[in-house]
Amino acid sequence: MRSGANWIACAPPQVQQDFLNSLDENALMSLPWLFDFWAMPHQIPPEGNWRAWVILGGLGAGKTRAGAEWVRAQVEGSRPGDPGAARRVALVGETIDQAREVMIFGDSGILACSPPDRRPQWEATRRRLVWPNGAVAQVFSAHDPDSLRGPQFDAAWVDELAKWKKGEEAWDMLQFGLRLGVNPRVCVTTTPKNVAVLKSLLASPSTAVTHAPTEANRANLAASFLDEVRRRYAGTRQGRQELQGELLEDAEGALWTQGALDAGRLDTCPLLDRIVVAVDPPVTGHAGSDECGILVVGARVQGNPADWRAVVLEDASVAAASPTTWARAAIDAMARHGAERLVAEVNQGGDLVESVIRQIDPLVPFRALRATRGKTARAEPVAALYEQGRVAHLRGLGKLEDQMCQMTAQGFRGRGSPDRVDALVWAIHELMIEPAAHWRRPGIRSL
Repeated sequence: MRSGANWIACAPPQVQQDFLNSLDENALMSLPWLFDFWAMPHQIPPEGNWRAWVILGGLGAGKTRAGAEWVRAQVEGSRPGDPGAARRVALVGETIDQAREVMIFGDSGILACSPPDRRPQWEATRRRLVWPNGAVAQVFSAHDPDSLRGPQFDAAWVDELAKWKKGEEAWDMLQFGLRLGVNPRVCVTTTPKNVAVLKSLLASPSTAVTHAPTEANRANLAASFLDEVRRRYAGTRQGRQELQGELLEDAEGALWTQGALDAGRLDTCPLLDRIVVAVDPPVTGHAGSDECGILVVGARVQGNPADWRAVVLEDASVAAASPTTWARAAIDAMARHGAERLVAEVNQGGDLVESVIRQIDPLVPFRALRATRGKTARAEPVAALYEQGRVAHLRGLGKLEDQMCQMTAQGFRGRGSPDRVDALVWAIHELMIEPAAHWRRPGIRSL
């Protein structure tokens, strides 16, 4: 779906000129303020009988502009003095300062979006906007949920709900106040985060959702900003949340969490003593097979094992691959990183796993691994190393991290099999856990 502006922008010059010539003076002067003409699809309110409209988007995706324009559409009538659909609006930000500076005075805020003859006046002492037609929008802070107790509204705009420290309390109080008019509604503009208040709202049957990544609004963003955030965050869970606007959930009781993984992120790789490629082969090799987990992990293993550190370098996993395909992908990963050994679980494939690998490279250093415990039991000591800050990730490991955040003490909560996690666990066991156990045996102080 294209907006009118996009259609005109893509049209031949003569079509553009004919369109502008067809407008009378009033229409031409009004055009900059007609948001329906300029809006992107995610900025247009959905059809239907919704109570809450949630705009999920990456940073800079145009959420604020959409929220401000929605407020305009609610309070403005056909002429500056005519009443609109709403007359009492709540503007709720994380703090009063943020609501004022972003929602009202920001570059995409209400004042910047309003035409001169309909622009509301800001009454600072009363923290409110007053329109020429008498409509009023009152500013509230989510840090003070009780301030929403008592006032009543027929519309509300909520900004960055997922950031609110008292999100559930403030949201509940706002719902009690949305009781005026025939159909009181709320527009929520937020970058998604894994918080209960947002998940509950999205699950409600009375909620409508639109979504857009940062890239959707690239025409209005600095190219240097886009280049920098792509470089730093592409392929990371943080990038998927902050730039793609995806809601990434950690399973309850997960062995790993997004916050902990982000805290251990590295931009450059330190010097490493050992690098291995670990493979968790699929049982079969057809289109319905699980993925083949292939992880490249390196470690610094000098001195006492308590000082050892590991870095996950690459996720080279392949989907629905034939044995030859995944074996070649693993050996290619070894070559890229100068790995000293390839390790693979052989519980399902037995000698066939090694046979397939040696068909590609007969001399590859290979070690077969057999699982004697369940996936969770094998993963728990690896998760403990992460908790100690002894395992870090380079960027670009989003799919692996998704699986990690669905791994719990009761098992994997995601779809399919956690093949990437299995390969990671085998790599860490090979580099750190088994060598450390060997090091601690009486009389042994070196590898």
